[in-house]
Amino acid sequence: MFAIALDVLPIFILILIGWAMVKLGFLKMEIGDALSEFVFKVAVPVLLFRTISQADFHGASPFKLWVAYFAGVAVTWTVGHLVATRVFGRDARVGVLGGVSSAFANNVFIGLPLVSRTVGEDGIVALSILLAVHLPLMMVIGTVLMEQAERSVSGGEARGLLAIIRQVGGNLVRNPLVIGLAAGLLMHLSGLPTPALVGGLIDQVAGMAAPAALISLGMALNKYGLSGNVGIATVMSVLKLALLPGCVWVASQLLGLSDEWTAAMVLTSSVPTGINAWLIANRFGVGHGLAASTITLTTAVGALTVTFWAWLLL
Repeated sequence: MFAIALDVLPIFILILIGWAMVKLGFLKMEIGDALSEFVFKVAVPVLLFRTISQADFHGASPFKLWVAYFAGVAVTWTVGHLVATRVFGRDARVGVLGGVSSAFANNVFIGLPLVSRTVGEDGIVALSILLAVHLPLMMVIGTVLMEQAERSVSGGEARGLLAIIRQVGGNLVRNPLVIGLAAGLLMHLSGLPTPALVGGLIDQVAGMAAPAALISLGMALNKYGLSGNVGIATVMSVLKLALLPGCVWVASQLLGLSDEWTAAMVLTSSVPTGINAWLIANRFGVGHGLAASTITLTTAVGALTVTFWAWLLL
């Protein structure tokens, strides 16, 4: 357990360092925003390109992996929605935010560094396969459900599913993560070797991804904090940190995923709530307090729960 904690704790210590540098006035919030942009647009896409271009998939199908992960998401999202609406009496829009907050893991900024450090290259391959569909699927579902909830609460004109997919799809085509994954896949299929000079540069940039992502995330946490809704946010945090990884673990066992792929899926599902919950709340102007408080609570407690899941799996 102690050895596992030594692998997991540095992840959260870097987040704490980023938070403290802004909180103590050592660095300005704007620097964190710029660092986050570098991570999202450059460092992580390069890491994904390198991983996919050099991956050995061992002939494995991605479909079992996707089913295992999204089965856990479906169960947790549904429970989060029902708890928000039936137990806490919130409207359908907050119900959707409850589902998003409990089921949308921070796979890029925390999941990638965690899986890289604890599982290794096979885990990064599995996570890259997940990331190829995770963001588009989650954003389309979240947007569709939120627009339906908005209509049920306040009325208004409905947008068709095709229009939503076109909007989200247009954003994803320009998404650096998608570009990095697609370029890596093309390189992998081509079988062309990477020149030594280029490979060295790629390795250096990819090596920046994990620490820069964690520090920038910590700096960004100063925007959130506990913004009310602590009761419902606490329940959503429990769902995120316990129910989601538990469901993913059960599904992975039933579908016969390898030990490495199971560990990668469960660990990335166990990380704190991603900022996408805040982005959806901001887009629709509802549930800011719930999203912010869940992000903060899951990050604060995540060091303990992620260590538990890592100890269970590794």
